[in-house]
Amino acid sequence: MLKRKNTIVFGLLISGLAITTFVTATLYADTPLSAADYDHDPVRLLQAYRHVEAASVSDAEEQLLHERHYMSHKMQPIFPTKFAGVALTVLLKKEENKDPNALSGMLSAIDSGGAGSVYVMKVEDGEDIAGMGGLMGTAMFSREFAGAVVDGGVRDLPQLKKIGFPVYSTGSVPSTSVSHYRFGGVNVPIEVGGTLVNAGDIVVADQDGVVIVPRAQATAVLLLAQKLDDSEHSMYPYIEKFHSIVDAVRQFGRI
Repeated sequence: MLKRKNTIVFGLLISGLAITTFVTATLYADTPLSAADYDHDPVRLLQAYRHVEAASVSDAEEQLLHERHYMSHKMQPIFPTKFAGVALTVLLKKEENKDPNALSGMLSAIDSGGAGSVYVMKVEDGEDIAGMGGLMGTAMFSREFAGAVVDGGVRDLPQLKKIGFPVYSTGSVPSTSVSHYRFGGVNVPIEVGGTLVNAGDIVVADQDGVVIVPRAQATAVLLLAQKLDDSEHSMYPYIEKFHSIVDAVRQFGRI
């Protein structure tokens, strides 16, 4: 049954290229589709990922791919949030410098993204360095990014919270990357929070953490994650009624 109708603009980042294609579509949330439907409609694929739990996505990847794609517990949100989007990756390399243009590529990367993008940044040895702050967050918010994930610090939390722009990072710090870092590339493979992220991968985040879904396996992982979500959500009322998690696991096969 169709439950909710939404219209969104989706920015699809083509892996390895700073190209953004915008597609407008009418979406029906909470309506599982077939693999063929998701394969041919990336907008619906992304919307569906916004309605599954990060834990179910992580479990689905372990079962299907036998790989870990969830980020470290060190990656924490500045406020409780849930989002899904397409990775736009940025690398900052540690280098003391006096070059006023050393970080210009980091800013241009923001302007290359659009609705549905997730700014995923690696700050080398950057736990005590703010990879982004209020100005960059405001720019992303204005371009309808879904959120940001920074393997490094973040600052200007009052502004980010004021506009409601979700960011995961290793913590809040007042420092700057200016004069200490150089832009190392956009849409390049990076390791963030202990897992590999490529441009175009799906980023799924909620209060449990951040999970990366390789684009090539996105449909298969989504379909299994939806099934796992359905099983778990069906178990809650069963446990409340019969007061037995053992019976619930036996009945639904989910834990």
